[in-house]
Amino acid sequence: MKFTVSSTVLNSRLSELAKVISGKASILILDSFLFQLKGKQLVVTASDGENAVVADVEIADCDTDGAFCVPASSMLGYIKEIPEQPITFEVDMNTYNVQGTYQNGVFTFVAQNAEEYPMLQGVEGELTSITLPADLLSRNISRSLFATAVDELRPVMNGLLFDQTAEGLMVVASDGHKLVLNTNTAYASETPSQFILPKKPATLLRAMLPAGEEPVTINYNQRNAEVKLRHATLTCRLIDGRFPRYSSVIPKDNPNILTIDRNTLLGALRRVLPFANESTALIRLRVEMGKLTLSSDNVEFASFGREELVCDYDGQPMTIGFKGSSLAESLTNLSCDEVTFKLGDPSRAGILEPAQQEENEKVLMLVMPMLLND
Repeated sequence: MKFTVSSTVLNSRLSELAKVISGKASILILDSFLFQLKGKQLVVTASDGENAVVADVEIADCDTDGAFCVPASSMLGYIKEIPEQPITFEVDMNTYNVQGTYQNGVFTFVAQNAEEYPMLQGVEGELTSITLPADLLSRNISRSLFATAVDELRPVMNGLLFDQTAEGLMVVASDGHKLVLNTNTAYASETPSQFILPKKPATLLRAMLPAGEEPVTINYNQRNAEVKLRHATLTCRLIDGRFPRYSSVIPKDNPNILTIDRNTLLGALRRVLPFANESTALIRLRVEMGKLTLSSDNVEFASFGREELVCDYDGQPMTIGFKGSSLAESLTNLSCDEVTFKLGDPSRAGILEPAQQEENEKVLMLVMPMLLND
């Protein structure tokens, strides 16, 4: 078997697929890429047993179809240092010896039998489909991943909920202390459906998604999902279970409205946070007309930090506590210039929203308060 491929194209595809491979694979051959030659296409597969990505690579001078497995880390090591030029691979399908030839160089290694590679079950049976622009899907995933949990007792919290209803498509993440709700009204459906995408495939998908409005189709059933991009397909197992009723924890009436520049607030948080207790990361927010005061202290180390900011505030003067790291993460994962912080009382969750929402989109981040002892 003989074929020729661009070194940079192959390196780009393999680097993307390598993120799927787990360092603790239960089956040794899952540390490899599966190469399948089909006509003028090289189809490369990477899998960890629960997630798989299949990508196409254009090739030339292929003399026959066939399949073999190559060790992932070694293959990336061979390819990544070769500048843009064609590489010709010759594979002896009897001994699985592989020789790669390029300008001024050659390398050899031993491949493995492709029949030993376990293929992940595809998405079959009765399917639900939704097609979204790549940039919209990327924004929703990027804004939400930080709020997913790592909870063995409640695995449904360890992923992103995609909930399509008559009101729109909701993408939700929560760890019980913070929550992100993305609402996209342009993708409403009279037939409700939902699935929970685990964190790892969501992270993989975010890295794979192209810029722009290229359509991305998600096909799913109760167990598996398949995400089709122009150059690749991601297949993964879904989290089984029912996500908690996220709408029930969102306060309906937080009448005290703070409006402030997002980067100004984030910068002040980052400056005050180092003085907070390491275990609680408690930050006090004192809000009153025209002024926001952030403060933190650590009695054990006799440290204290405070900063005052100018803001717009419409509401009752109030002091409320939040976990500073959670608040900072929420602000970091928004991309707007100004945010509104809607507050009820010191025992009620605060709601962060962009001051200006995008058309057909609404982004809401909820942060649970912390008890103040004084």
